[in-house]
Amino acid sequence: MSVDGGELERTLGFFEAMTLGGGTMIGAGIFILPGIAARNAGPASSISYAIAGFVALLAALSLSELATGMPIAGGSYHYVNRALGSLFGSVVGWGMWSGLMFASAFYMVGFGQYVVEPVPFLDGRGYIILLGLTGLALLTGVNYYGTEESSSLQNVMISAETLVIIVFVVLGVFFIVPTNLEPFAPSGAEGVMATTGIVFISFLGFEIIATVAGEIKNPSKIIPLSMILSVVLVTILYVLVMLVSTGVIPYDRLGDSPIPVADVATSYMGPIGAVSIVFAAIIAAISSSNSSVLAASRVIYAMGRDGVASEWLNVSHPRFYTPHRAILTTSALTAALILVGLRVDAIVSLLAEAASFSFLVAYSLVHVSLVVFRRADPDEYDPSFSLPSPLYPAVPILGVVLSVVVVSQMAPVIVTIGTGIIVVGVVWYAVYARSRVVGEGLLREALRGPPTEVYRVVVPVANPETQHGLLRLAAASARANADAGEPELVAVNVVHVEHESPLQNVEAERADHQRELLENAQAFADEMDVTLRTRALNASDAGAALLDVIEEEAADEVLLGWRAEASQDGGVASPTVATVLENAPCDVALVALRGGVGTPVGLVTPGRDATSVARRVAEFATVDGTVPTLLAVVPADGDEAVARRRAADRLAEAAAAAGLDPDEYNTEVVVDDDVEAGIRAALGEYQTVCVSRSAASESSDNPVAHVVAALTGTSKNVALVRGSGRPTPQSVD
Repeated sequence: MSVDGGELERTLGFFEAMTLGGGTMIGAGIFILPGIAARNAGPASSISYAIAGFVALLAALSLSELATGMPIAGGSYHYVNRALGSLFGSVVGWGMWSGLMFASAFYMVGFGQYVVEPVPFLDGRGYIILLGLTGLALLTGVNYYGTEESSSLQNVMISAETLVIIVFVVLGVFFIVPTNLEPFAPSGAEGVMATTGIVFISFLGFEIIATVAGEIKNPSKIIPLSMILSVVLVTILYVLVMLVSTGVIPYDRLGDSPIPVADVATSYMGPIGAVSIVFAAIIAAISSSNSSVLAASRVIYAMGRDGVASEWLNVSHPRFYTPHRAILTTSALTAALILVGLRVDAIVSLLAEAASFSFLVAYSLVHVSLVVFRRADPDEYDPSFSLPSPLYPAVPILGVVLSVVVVSQMAPVIVTIGTGIIVVGVVWYAVYARSRVVGEGLLREALRGPPTEVYRVVVPVANPETQHGLLRLAAASARANADAGEPELVAVNVVHVEHESPLQNVEAERADHQRELLENAQAFADEMDVTLRTRALNASDAGAALLDVIEEEAADEVLLGWRAEASQDGGVASPTVATVLENAPCDVALVALRGGVGTPVGLVTPGRDATSVARRVAEFATVDGTVPTLLAVVPADGDEAVARRRAADRLAEAAAAAGLDPDEYNTEVVVDDDVEAGIRAALGEYQTVCVSRSAASESSDNPVAHVVAALTGTSKNVALVRGSGRPTPQSVD
């Protein structure tokens, strides 16, 4: 279930976003993979990095638009889940989570290699694995403690390693031996493309920016700028490093080294260069793994939020406000992957390619999701960064094609592992997630093409005993306005939390109650054959949260249940209902439901709500297929015939303004010097009464207000109707 409001604290600025993205990319690609890349593609491995960077840039462009449209935790998983539905969300979620764990394990094994190789007495694979596990434990503690703290650590590490790499490139250019670059592509184009699949893991950093979008300040500017800039700069740096590395040391020798960049630096910088590179490689591996643990935990946290994974994972620490359960689970499985390295010598290449496979599949679906969002154009999707023409649709189309090409060149064992992860996602959805998720994707809307106009009625639901009646009235209103747009209902439930922070945990019992309410609403809407969407919120101020939804959904009407209780000063007792009634920018109907609708009557009084009363009573009458009555009760004031004619004219004007034909309603005019008694007598035969909110709240001695107060104690249904203006708050006497 999609629980809106499951956001994290925004603490990351531009520098932090750049270091999260750039730090991950620099750490992975430059220090660990050059040897493997050179062995497979020779000096042309620089071309592999350039191609991988271009594929990553395409994904970064699509992700930038999606992330600024929905800047919350989850990254690619969230966008695919929202656009294509929970089946694809499950596939991408498991793929991303496993891919980031593969990447983190890859970095920690690399970290162990760079520490062990230069120290003879530490020789041995056991030391590499032990150091990798130790580093992972430290990073787990940092991430458990807080995002801001882990970002501060990241800033220091990325600044140091970047400085070392720039010095490595600038000095290394002068030591390139041209003959070392020949043959430039000993494995041909096939080797270059196959190597692209291996090194693509080097570009996962920009995805991490999208994954923690819910924690980035000013997301509309910082997200696209940091994603695109980090990919472009790191790609240039990678290409230069590979040219320097293969130009200084022949590629066949470079391919045999577990610490290739350190060997290159030693050849022209001596021991100082070796120490500097080892130092930079160590902190780069740590920073990359730190980013991956951070992002992987947010992916599984978001999956728990959406019902795709256990809700147990969608819990934040009460003191540190971090997803501590998701972090510990991620770290435990990453540790298991590191331990596999004790038995599998080729673990580095294997982990790198497996992570690349998962993310290439995820990015392909991200590109498709962008197209779906553009075609479906849901109201909640309003990106501040949009791909201009002709980049759209060229970017998503080219992104899908290139991702498929790179995947097709991967080793069979990697394709088998990656396909297995996809199968796990599909099976998990069928066995576990399918019965737990409520929200649907946008694929159906996208296939239908550009959206048509919608007449939307928002219905807050909280009471299982009355929600069917409210939904029936809302459906009647929406269908009666089908000429204005396709009927659509939005059922909303708000779970109260103590603190304003949406990180406040919700007890499982209340979360289950919310899910049951919305599932029940969805099932009832299906029975009525009316479109319904659900919104699940956690908020400390339910009234303010409902107003946000009403504005986000651009609602045409709001229909609220009401217990017909008044406060001591005569106002609406419920602060939530009063907030919506007084501030909603659309028509509002406050309904106390006690039975069937039957033949409704609308008490039409002078004032701004007369048209809305006529319209609502006609809509409510369609529930039971009756003809509504428009009622006017006036004092004689001398000439009864004149008073009766003026009242009849008022009813006709209200009906005409509401768009009603004369055969769609009946009228009744009562002339009585005691207006209150006349109203009471006239309402006797009707089960449902619609009254203007403004008329019912004008003054304490108003007869209409007296009647409404009296009706609240009867078995009749009572609806207070307010037009789309924002009245001055007044009381119901």
